[in-house]
Amino acid sequence: MGSKRLFQSVAEQIGGLIDDGAYPPGTRLPGERELAEKLGVSRVTIREAEIALQAVGRLEIKTGSGVYVSENPPTMAHTLPNASAFEVTEARLLVESESAALAAHNITDDAIEKLAGLVELMRSDDDEVANEADEQFHLTIAEASNNAAMVHTIQSLWRMREDIPEVKATYEAVCVHDAETRTAEHRAIFDALKARNPAGARNAMREHFHRLLENMLEATERRALEEVQARASLSRERFTAAAKIG
Repeated sequence: MGSKRLFQSVAEQIGGLIDDGAYPPGTRLPGERELAEKLGVSRVTIREAEIALQAVGRLEIKTGSGVYVSENPPTMAHTLPNASAFEVTEARLLVESESAALAAHNITDDAIEKLAGLVELMRSDDDEVANEADEQFHLTIAEASNNAAMVHTIQSLWRMREDIPEVKATYEAVCVHDAETRTAEHRAIFDALKARNPAGARNAMREHFHRLLENMLEATERRALEEVQARASLSRERFTAAAKIG
């Protein structure tokens, strides 16, 4: 579906049904199976769309009860903070490391199987496929934590990663040259989760983000050096031309 991910399109469809009055505030949405058949997508996509709508306050997911339309939806779109790539990554390090530790306690065999497939997709030569697999890997771990607040926070951090131009550009500059290392790091996280090892999952996630922060620093230093060299080159050309005129 181009640059728009399927679950985002489905979230918009569900949001439209809510706006049209099909599901009034406070009412329970139909089950995943029924919605999946109605919208022609998988139950997994419905679940991802519902999590996205919960993150922006349109839905409330009540464990053991179902998914309900929020009675007090947000009156205006959530704005993103003026955060740098370093700030977003630092926050992800702190939150996602603990999310991984929680997931190691609670993760199901189905989630483990899904993560295994996503790790393989990260090896793809298609950047869009690899990046989509990366995002779904982290969001699957968030869901496996069984902590709605954690899921909401990680969803919000991913929104910053994708929708703040400076952050997105920095991630793309780093990740595109580092696909092999990124895949290996996600494999280490997966191995710890598969072993149901909370400390190992936490440490593997921390190592992933520590390395990412180091690469961001190196990329920033390279850009700064290139800018200085470019300015020096322009100055040299200007003064050389002036000397010839004189």
